[in-house]
Amino acid sequence: MATSVPFDPRVLKAPHPVPGAPDNWKRFFSFNTDAKVIGIQYMAVALLFLLVGGLLAMIMRGELITPPADLVDPTVYNGLYTMHGTVMLFLFLFPILNGFNNLLIPPMIGAPDMAFPRLNALAFWLFPLFGIILMASFFVPGGPSGSGWWAYPPVSTQNPLGHFINGQFLWILAVALSGVSSILGAINFITTILRMRAPGMGYFRLPIFCWTALAAQTIQLIGLPVLTGGAVMLLFDLSFGTSFFRPEGGGDPMLYQHFFWFYSHPAVYVMVLPVFGIFSELFPVYARKPLFGYKVVAIASFGITFLSLIVWVHHMFYSGTPQWMRNLFMVTTMLIAVPTGIKVFAWLGTLWRGRIRLSTPMLFCLGGLFNFIFAGITGIMLATVPVDIHVGNTYFVVGHFHYVIFCTITFGVFAGIYHWFPKFTGRMYYEGLGKLHFVLTFIGSTLNFLPMHWAGLMGMPRRVASYDPEFALANVLASLGAFLLGVATIPFILNIVSSWARGPKAGPNPWSAIGLEWLLPSPPPAENFEDDVPTVISGPYGYGLGQPLVEHQERYVARAKEA
Repeated sequence: MATSVPFDPRVLKAPHPVPGAPDNWKRFFSFNTDAKVIGIQYMAVALLFLLVGGLLAMIMRGELITPPADLVDPTVYNGLYTMHGTVMLFLFLFPILNGFNNLLIPPMIGAPDMAFPRLNALAFWLFPLFGIILMASFFVPGGPSGSGWWAYPPVSTQNPLGHFINGQFLWILAVALSGVSSILGAINFITTILRMRAPGMGYFRLPIFCWTALAAQTIQLIGLPVLTGGAVMLLFDLSFGTSFFRPEGGGDPMLYQHFFWFYSHPAVYVMVLPVFGIFSELFPVYARKPLFGYKVVAIASFGITFLSLIVWVHHMFYSGTPQWMRNLFMVTTMLIAVPTGIKVFAWLGTLWRGRIRLSTPMLFCLGGLFNFIFAGITGIMLATVPVDIHVGNTYFVVGHFHYVIFCTITFGVFAGIYHWFPKFTGRMYYEGLGKLHFVLTFIGSTLNFLPMHWAGLMGMPRRVASYDPEFALANVLASLGAFLLGVATIPFILNIVSSWARGPKAGPNPWSAIGLEWLLPSPPPAENFEDDVPTVISGPYGYGLGQPLVEHQERYVARAKEA
């Protein structure tokens, strides 16, 4: 497993048509093939959509702060609900994680760029295209107000207005284009990791982030074509008169649920696995210890990949699923706690007796780990058939889902942004604003999502604009938390914008971290190591062991400092 992949930078070197000087801002608005530019493009556009999705959430919580539907029309509320979910998943989380993949994978493995630079650029430029189409679907008649973010037929195949192009059509088209973009990205990321590693970098010298990216993109290649195909079939049922899922024509609407959930539950692991990789990269840095159980943590990533593909039916326990199938998928869903638990114990082992620095990235990692443990406990509860049948359509599931999606994954995203911000901008962020962002985010998310579990156990249903007054206190707390999360974005935006414009200049390795990316100047040159690719001679987590990572490491360190 420690064998090296043949590497020839003369063959793999990719063209980089950068307009103007290397620091010219115009390159971010061009069809640029540099993975670092594409990574920043992904992240910048995704953060804009985070603001859009957050604004939709605040409108929804404004409606739910009182029991009657008195802020927006219930039909509009349903549309906001659908758009909030799809914006946050397809326009924020998936793209921003693709941004991390583009920024980190090539320098972490010593590659000059992605394996297919032009395909990489194409995958990005599909992102704003389907983003615009998705947002337009909300304003076009016949929008996806009633079918939810999962677009279940027969509701999603109804076309009462008779328009060929309606809001539901645009929404499904955007989801299908998102699938195409993500499949292109998965091909690129997997090929790059498998074929473009530096000399000496065997599989068990790969950083854990690359392991988790490889595992996550494997899920994309296996599961995403199923969802994309289902979306295309749904589009044909809606606009071309086919009957894949229309029961009046002999179709089966339950088949769509299987297509949808076969990918859409593993999609959670597509998002959380890279965040696990971020945790595994940052905990050793800020605890000054090697990652505990490195090889087991690496293998556990693919344990999650395998099990994630055989759990989807737990979303259908209350959809007429036979009891034998319920029992089978209850067991497989519980089993996925084993490889995830391995990672949690490895992180705790890394932190134990470490010299912990509570910098902003570490605070977000610790907050994300704490929240993930809670989300895992409620996830095991939901894996149990009797519990899931009783609370599956209540706010308990909404609370659990957001503890995974926001309180774990988004916390990890913020940790990664702060940690690698100096490397790819050449500037240091402001620590005070970063810690303020963390405090407001942690308090706001706890107020927002923790009371949802209480309301769900009491019986409050999901997807409603009005509710019984007995749930009022939980909803007031949740709404106040949502508004606080909105306030928390202010120091984050101020920090990122002002730091990039005028923050203190960053050295090549401000955190004294170990990894190939920290042997490069900040920001890295277009081709990373260019023709002088280092030879890796040790594992990626040698904190406190006093061993060099690459041959002639002092040469690369001196060169980065000089640059």
